[in-house]
Amino acid sequence: MSVILVINSGSSSLKYQLVDVEAGRALASGLIERIGRSEGVATHTVRHPSTTGPDAADAADETFREEATIADHDAAFDRMLASFAEHGPSLDAHPPVAVGHRVVQGGARFFEPTVVTEQVKRDIEELEVLAPLHNPANLAGIVAAERAFPDVAHVAVFDTAFHQTLPPAAYTYAIDRELAARHRVRRYGFHGTSHRFVSRAAAEFLGRPVEELRIIVLHLGNGASACAVSGGRSIETSMGMTPLEGLVMGTRSGDIDPAVLLHLQRVAGFDTDATDDLLNKRSGVLGLGGHADMRDLVEAAESGDEAAELALEVYAHRIRSYVGAYAAQLGRVDVIVFTAGVGENAAVVRERSLAGLEAFGVELDPARNAERGSRARRISSDASRTAVLVVPTNEELEIARQTLEVVAG
Repeated sequence: MSVILVINSGSSSLKYQLVDVEAGRALASGLIERIGRSEGVATHTVRHPSTTGPDAADAADETFREEATIADHDAAFDRMLASFAEHGPSLDAHPPVAVGHRVVQGGARFFEPTVVTEQVKRDIEELEVLAPLHNPANLAGIVAAERAFPDVAHVAVFDTAFHQTLPPAAYTYAIDRELAARHRVRRYGFHGTSHRFVSRAAAEFLGRPVEELRIIVLHLGNGASACAVSGGRSIETSMGMTPLEGLVMGTRSGDIDPAVLLHLQRVAGFDTDATDDLLNKRSGVLGLGGHADMRDLVEAAESGDEAAELALEVYAHRIRSYVGAYAAQLGRVDVIVFTAGVGENAAVVRERSLAGLEAFGVELDPARNAERGSRARRISSDASRTAVLVVPTNEELEIARQTLEVVAG
């Protein structure tokens, strides 16, 4: 059996997928929202085999929605189990052999998927200081899942693990080294599960071993990060100690002169909370162009909105800068891959981000770039020395694969 239940637990939400790893597809997925509030919402979708092919439509999928009070994560798992019992697929017919959990921050301790033990749970809790918004919720999901599935292994898959291969020069910040060591200040990187999946999927698409490729992966969603992958290993990534550093994002600033924050403290009275709110919630393309959703930003730019146009150009300019920097770190670039919601769907972003990089051997094919699809595809011209691909990410499948590898020995 190769069925894995994948859990992504947030502070007030629970996402799940029942994944058949051997078939490479989800049997069902769901989202339980507003945990701990008076009006919770549970959505459960049954994925039929006829709709899971790369060109299939989603019309035959069955989605069920229910409103209910969901007091805590234990109640959320009860609701999930009830959804499987009421709507399918039956967990008796498709029993998960293990539960894989997404955990955001593994610090410098976890560099591979790890079977959950009492010590692992203590470690995840102790690392909360590095991810106060995520690790507590991830841990709550693990504890609730162990109660719901006490007879199978539980495996933690860490967002940061893929980046544990960064060399010291890449993960070290140039501040007082004793202070940094005492407070664990260093680059950890995020989106590692996606970067790992996409880099391997790109190699598979090209029919080449990932070990011989040098790849730049651009994970562009509401959160965005770049990763330089050499021989299947992460050697550089744009997110840092937190997911704030690096590329311009939906609401996050990405790279900024640290002295800007000191300036705002002095002249605008910003305290820690106001600074956090500005950089994480009121910056990025939302702060520049008034839209956090790239579709709305592109539409506004195309209609002549100058602020939206500038936001789009700043977004692309930052990506180009990272592509050039990572080309220098890699020595050569065999493949550039776009993934996640923006990367997979926004042709104008891909075009602008790679404009002017012909000297790096990058040449897009406009017709290929304009095409839409749900499969991995090439968007570079036949003459391009560097292959440019769009590869849909599938973090749940990657978590399921890694979980199965651990429990299979």
